[in-house]
This record gives sequence, C-alpha cells and structure tokens, in this order.
Amino acid sequence: MSSRQRGFSLIELLASAAILGILASVAVPVIETTVRRQKERELRTALRDIRAAIDAYKAASAGGHIPVLQGHSGYPSALADLMNGVVDATDPDKRKMYFLRRIPRDPFHADQTVAPMAMWGLRSYSSTAQAPLPGDDVFDVYSRSGLTGLNKVPYAEW
Repeated sequence: MSSRQRGFSLIELLASAAILGILASVAVPVIETTVRRQKERELRTALRDIRAAIDAYKAASAGGHIPVLQGHSGYPSALADLMNGVVDATDPDKRKMYFLRRIPRDPFHADQTVAPMAMWGLRSYSSTAQAPLPGDDVFDVYSRSGLTGLNKVPYAEW
C-alpha cells in the first residue's frame, strides 16, 4: 500500500465539513424552538396554577372561610397569602388554609435571580384587562416579558 492511498483527501474532508455544517445549521433552530416550547409550557402551567389558587382563595372567602372586610373584593391581598396560608375562620382549631406550596417562576422573566413573587405582573380586581394595574388585591397575574409567543400572542396577554 502506498502512502498516497492512506487517509482522506482535502476535498473529501471539505465535503464532510460542509455536510456537518449544513446539518448543524438545520439542527440549531429546531433545538431553539423546542426549548422555547418547553418554556411556554412552563408558563402556561405556572399561570394556570396561580390562577386556580386565586380562584380557590376567592371561593374560600365567598364561603366564609376567610373573613372579608367591608368593601374588599375577597381576593388575596398579595401572592404571598396563597403560599403562607390564611386562618380558616370556620375551623374551631384555627388551622391555616394553603392554596399553593410555592409561587412558580416565570420562565421568560429577564432576571432569573429575582424572587418568584416579584416576577409576575399583578392585576387588581378594580383594573381592566387591557390596562392591568396592581392594587389592594390580586385578581390576576401575567408575565412581564416583552416577548411574543410562537402563537404570535405576547406572553403578557396569556
């Protein structure tokens, strides 16, 4: 066997490198989209869990388990109330009612070192959906991210 027949030629190496480059350029957008879909799934789950807890709190206050001051909506005054619990007014042992184990993180929040409770935008009962503003209670939450989802709807409107 002569030394000329061992190994690959420069053309073969360049062709292989070009093929690998093309495959990599196709794979990167697919991976990015997959990661973004996963984050969107996490956002949907977080919003659903927080909103379900807010609704359960409101139902408990409407059922007399949580005392509501005159003129208040019956929604929690802060997200922390869902996690820290409130005393059940109808329980003779005065046990606390908990609505969430923890406040989930917003996967699209720019600074992931921020506490989860500070990540969410808060909407009070007295504000509109088009112009959500915080207030004396927490009627709804939304993502503060300025990004738009794969469905072309801004995350703040989910």
